[in-house]
Amino acid sequence: MTLLAAAGYQTLLVSEHQILVPRPSSLLQLGESVSYALPHGFLPVRFVVSKSDEAGWSCEVGGISGVDLDLESIFEFRRRNVENHNLFTTALLIPTGVGAEVGGHAGDGGPVAKLVGQVTDRLVLHPNVVNGSDINEMPTNAYYVEGSVICRLLMGTVGVQPVRNNRILAVIDDHEVDVFKNAAVNSINGARATYGVNCQEILFLNPPVKLRARFSASGRAAGRIEHIAGLIEAIESRNGSFDAVAVSSVIDVPGEFHQGYFDAAGEMVNPWGGVEALLTHSLSMILGVPTAHSPMFESCEIAECDPGIVDPRMAAEAVSVTFLNCTLKGLHQSPKLVFDHNELKDSSVLSVEDVSCLVIPDGCLGLPVLAALEQGIKVIAVRENSNVVCNDLNDLPWDHGQFFRVENYWEAAGVIAALRSGIDPKSVRRPFGYARVSTFNALSDERSEPDERSIVDENKAR
Repeated sequence: MTLLAAAGYQTLLVSEHQILVPRPSSLLQLGESVSYALPHGFLPVRFVVSKSDEAGWSCEVGGISGVDLDLESIFEFRRRNVENHNLFTTALLIPTGVGAEVGGHAGDGGPVAKLVGQVTDRLVLHPNVVNGSDINEMPTNAYYVEGSVICRLLMGTVGVQPVRNNRILAVIDDHEVDVFKNAAVNSINGARATYGVNCQEILFLNPPVKLRARFSASGRAAGRIEHIAGLIEAIESRNGSFDAVAVSSVIDVPGEFHQGYFDAAGEMVNPWGGVEALLTHSLSMILGVPTAHSPMFESCEIAECDPGIVDPRMAAEAVSVTFLNCTLKGLHQSPKLVFDHNELKDSSVLSVEDVSCLVIPDGCLGLPVLAALEQGIKVIAVRENSNVVCNDLNDLPWDHGQFFRVENYWEAAGVIAALRSGIDPKSVRRPFGYARVSTFNALSDERSEPDERSIVDENKAR
């Protein structure tokens, strides 16, 4: 009996809720506020703060209704005891569906991944950074994991363990147009023949999972997923025969979005990515294995539409038929997910203790940033990677030297290189201020006020 059947599911629904919560003082308080604001029986799988101010945090929470399993909450937090310094590990996050100027289109975060990969020992990234339809040129030191895995890694509840290769199960919509099914099979066989992907079975799913892409009130790409129970049941029917899952299915979007997205030349948020993230977050939570999704064309009319010469960041999408090969290449060696607390201590497992810094687009606020804040992990925010969410990360209670706001990914790479070499990044910038000088009276065990004559005001020095 499968996990799905044992749970007695009739229907599952994946959707998003918009809520307002008070500004939290801790992750624990945030989790309690979110749980209180959501309907009973709703399991969060994705959490975004779309706007934060004195009135509170406007949050958009994606999750599953109808789940009756003992699954660990995404708000579960385990503080790390130490930071391992043997290797420098960077987590590179470009959230899906926020209209990121860099990495928000079709694999156009790949050059950033290659750059950052050169200045770090290990690079943890997610599909949105490097997936470019038929292209995935992630660096060799990359750990390709689903977005929610980065979240849970930083929260301290999941570790990842390198593998030589994965047995991939491919689940494809039983599309009514044979040309799209044939193209998917050919893509998978092409990956098997050209870069050695281990995929021995392709399942056509009927009826297919139904993904509807829509925009949230904040402008983020979001959506709704129906018939996911059948997808999970199909996957679980093959338990023991796979290590990772690739899903390819049709995404329902308004017809005008197809040409409109290309015509907008980067001004329109990619409408497909948000609901894809909801699907893979849900599958990873329930199944506990690496997952990735690629869209299928709805019809021959859409597939045959000529978008013309498009923005270079979207060009990979304009020339693909199946969009599958980027996910297959990523899943080929996507690390195993480790949940057991004892196994997390194994030297082969990368855990939160190993994470040195997190790189994000400026303004993006969610559990990875909040977890890094509480874990003492350095965070680098990149201004040039503008997006639709509105948060001032300076408002968070960072420790001294924990938060760096930089202009672009060139500067981010420089900060990473400085941190990795063990020097204060500020020491290579000018002007270079004086250290604060104060006096401590050891006999009375009272700290004196700083001697103004011995302190050079840093701003004046500049």
